Amino acid sequence: MKRAVITGLGAVTPLGNNVNELWASLIQGKSGAGPITRFDTTNHKTKFACEVKNFDPLQYVEKSEARKMDLFTLYSIAAADECIKDSGLDIENCDLSRIGVIMATGIGGINTLEAELKNFFENPGYPRFNPFFITKMISNIAAGQITIRYGFHGVSYAITSACAASNNAIANALDFIRLGRANIILAGGAEATITQTAIGGFNSMKALSTMNETPETASRPFDKTRDGFVAGEGAGILMIEELEHALKRGARIYCELAGYGAASDAYHVAATHPEGLGAVLAMHEALNDAGIKASDVSYINAHATSTPIGDISECKAIAKVFEGSLENLQISATKSMTGHLLGAAGAVEAIACIKAIGQNIIPPTINLSEPDPEMDPRLNFTPDTALNKEVTIALNNTFGFGGHTSTTVFRKL
Repeated sequence: MKRAVITGLGAVTPLGNNVNELWASLIQGKSGAGPITRFDTTNHKTKFACEVKNFDPLQYVEKSEARKMDLFTLYSIAAADECIKDSGLDIENCDLSRIGVIMATGIGGINTLEAELKNFFENPGYPRFNPFFITKMISNIAAGQITIRYGFHGVSYAITSACAASNNAIANALDFIRLGRANIILAGGAEATITQTAIGGFNSMKALSTMNETPETASRPFDKTRDGFVAGEGAGILMIEELEHALKRGARIYCELAGYGAASDAYHVAATHPEGLGAVLAMHEALNDAGIKASDVSYINAHATSTPIGDISECKAIAKVFEGSLENLQISATKSMTGHLLGAAGAVEAIACIKAIGQNIIPPTINLSEPDPEMDPRLNFTPDTALNKEVTIALNNTFGFGGHTSTTVFRKL
């Protein structure tokens, strides 16, 4: 079975529009939250989010082309551009039939859908739609636009499994590499859901934090006073490459993508299983797939959305899987800083895991003032300050509406 390594990274996030800015902000414990600027929040319960800032799509595409793309696709193009440049890949001398793209999203082109429906209903009797309406909105189009841009002829498709989606995309890429069906897969996710309908919908579910007076401290995973997640947006993309192919071209290798696990809570459309059943199964499967023991793991980037139920169930799952080795395990929730990027969360958090391995620095969980007493006191959440510690193996947890659970494993070479 062939091995897969990470040879390129790209990101657009609320903490910076490239990987270096993202990582610097994470280890400094910065929050990306602030008042929503995209629309009038007067009638919304939640008035803040983690928006991408100072993003200029015209750095990547012509104005005429930008008009044909939803914001989530533009984020994808920017992240892919950085990822490919970071990898040092000479595209002109590659077998493009062996390079693929697997992109994830939870919701896709909701900005486009919202704008088109608004226009339609405000102009009764005049059912005229943008000719690019459908191709801007559909979930697979980010993958399609990336392959078109670079001429990649390998596998190209989208995964939609809510907030587990981009971790699933990374896992699918690993399978393609292992089976020898591709030399390189660009895998990740993108989301642009800071819109009236998305924020309103999540508010109706009582899923979002309403700490409007202090948005910077509203995303507070594991804290007793947490009241919901903070919406985020952006994109993250990894270049996943077959080891021998990477070595042959002299690529810089960040780490190995060593394994993954996936399962289902099979419990509820929105709530995680109270005992973290799916998370336990996914983590166990990931460890087995990578051929490692629980005690080998240095760091877990937790899904930890800052929801009352979800954080507890994940902590129960971690305590169960890592019973006997908790004293050596560091956990952190980077969503405390980025907010929840939904379908892009797994990819951005994978980048945090990869950088943690490369830099031997564990990013913190900020806003953790009073750990929830229902959580196992043995769990070390890396509160407030980044920790200098060798990281040899990192796990990345992501869970999605519908009960989807996914865990990926990254290992230092």
